Amino acid sequence: MIEFGKDICTSYEEATSREWLETNGIGGFASGTISGANTRRYHGLLTAATKPPLGRITMLSKIEETVTIDGEEFELSANQYPGAVSPRGYRYLNSFRLDPFPTWTYSLGKVDIEKRIFMVNGQNATIVQYSVRSKTRFKKPAISLTVRPMLSFVDYHQLQHQTDSFNTDLTISDGLVEIRPDAEMPPLWFSHNGVEVERTGYWYRNFEYAIEQERGFDFKEDLFQPFEISFDLGNAGSIVISTESRISASEAAGLERSEIKLRKALVKRASAKSAFTKQLVLAADQFIVKRGEGHTVIAGYPWFSDWGRDTMIALPGLTLSTGRPEIARDILLEFARNVSQGMLPNRFPDAGDEAEYNTVDATLWFFEAVRAYVEETGDLKFVRQDLYEVMADILAWHLRGTRYGIHVDTDGLLYAGEPGVQLTWMDAKVGDQVITPRTGKPVEIQALWYNALRIMEDFAHHFGDEEDKSRYDSMADLAKLSFNGAFWNNEEGCLYDVVENGPRDGSVRPNQIFAVSLPYTMLDEERAKGVVDKVEAELLTPFGLRSLSPRDPKYIPIYIGSPMDRDSAYHQGTVWAWLIGGFVDAYRKVYPDREDRVAEILSGFERHLYEAGVGQISEIFDAEPPHSPRGCPAQAWSVAEVLRVMPK
Repeated sequence: MIEFGKDICTSYEEATSREWLETNGIGGFASGTISGANTRRYHGLLTAATKPPLGRITMLSKIEETVTIDGEEFELSANQYPGAVSPRGYRYLNSFRLDPFPTWTYSLGKVDIEKRIFMVNGQNATIVQYSVRSKTRFKKPAISLTVRPMLSFVDYHQLQHQTDSFNTDLTISDGLVEIRPDAEMPPLWFSHNGVEVERTGYWYRNFEYAIEQERGFDFKEDLFQPFEISFDLGNAGSIVISTESRISASEAAGLERSEIKLRKALVKRASAKSAFTKQLVLAADQFIVKRGEGHTVIAGYPWFSDWGRDTMIALPGLTLSTGRPEIARDILLEFARNVSQGMLPNRFPDAGDEAEYNTVDATLWFFEAVRAYVEETGDLKFVRQDLYEVMADILAWHLRGTRYGIHVDTDGLLYAGEPGVQLTWMDAKVGDQVITPRTGKPVEIQALWYNALRIMEDFAHHFGDEEDKSRYDSMADLAKLSFNGAFWNNEEGCLYDVVENGPRDGSVRPNQIFAVSLPYTMLDEERAKGVVDKVEAELLTPFGLRSLSPRDPKYIPIYIGSPMDRDSAYHQGTVWAWLIGGFVDAYRKVYPDREDRVAEILSGFERHLYEAGVGQISEIFDAEPPHSPRGCPAQAWSVAEVLRVMPK
């Protein structure tokens, strides 16, 4: 259980810098800060996935709460307005914990009030519960609670501003309130066990979101406050906020028990022993969501959708390391159905049904994900029936050439790229400017290509396809010979980052680690050790690998500022947590007896669970100490790769 005391909770800066996250397994989520002040456009108590796992709409931004004890009022909320924080309910916070849900305890004189928030799996529903938790003996005072919902009702990438088009009509019945501000969006239902509902109908203006301001975006929002509900806290107060009316507040306690049981079962199934691993298992589950009849992976919260590259890289850690191979199978099958011209989709957009195919590495990571699945399950039958022909067709497309100039060159290596496109994971782009184009033959693409060929050689052998086995073997041998001749950088004692028919990019980047870490490697022991030592010396930090060596003149140590500033730094020094998985794999290969060093390398992530996204691992970090967390506070491949390489 992750818990914070008064020292953190009563400090506005400390409490506001820590974010909580709840998810519903279909792409919807709730998130906010410990202090109660929203700092992102994405913070809200209900962001519903109206077209699971996408079509996300932030419906309810927050709830303002006032507790009255014998006539004395206590405001529990917090908001940043221009020049002022009001109210300042965090001053009453005694603790915040994940138990397993976000749970706040407010100390109001002799009375402790506990608030718990959780989402219902498979439904766009958030439940908020309030109860008295005082252990002090006293004459029972009259305790009442008034809650005021704050509505936004916009696409989750947008901000709301006061508008006459916002439909403020309410339908109030016994224990239920319905509102539908936008006819193009679903209605929102509030089921409650309060004693009274009163219409209000006010706009609250100029909420300020500090992180949006820091990131160079519009950072002010107006929210509509339609009604208030009063509760007698002699009994527990419950509110169910949902896009469906059929969930009653009377079901809240039962739904809570079901959610706790579900999360305990996840931990048990994963055979997680340490508190660190248990929390990573729960964190991992937040990224696995339904897509159609199968599953997919949300790349990161709060703003990413499901990306092919992130899904394939994260799949082993999120599913196989947590004892859920059937979900891995679902994901592999779902993406195999969406292969086009030998390519996996890069991402499924928030709007529209057309997938985007602008990636070279997602497809190659698919092969490694399939290999990991078979290693864990031995399920070759599934591969033979559903995947093998798709995988063979992928290789055929790469041989004859597919989108964006992706093709196998005469030297057996894989070429990729055209002007104006970014095909590798280093994909930052500002307008028409690609920050790290890496056109030609990127080092990790060759490592993945060789790995894919050897995987297919193995499968062909298992399936008695000796002709294809021989062909894949020959292709892999040629790639290995060409790779060692073209990519070894004698001056640096490591690998070039990109080779393009003559010119070689000697930038010291982390991409070369995959030439060692993947199961099938083209490097001999001496060169593999050279790569690991170089990466450790120049790129390793407590939270992952730098994306560029500090010795490079293009190195940018801090990820902050406008979108242009941040995109320019994204892969020019910024630390990426997910890369730690490949580094640990490579380190174990060349230093098999240094498991104590591996534990030391991973220890920073356990501390990180208590900052930024509480219980989660961030997307990126600054390249220099104190390595402040940046980007998404909850990133799938960050969690997955740490979980995958954790000491067993």
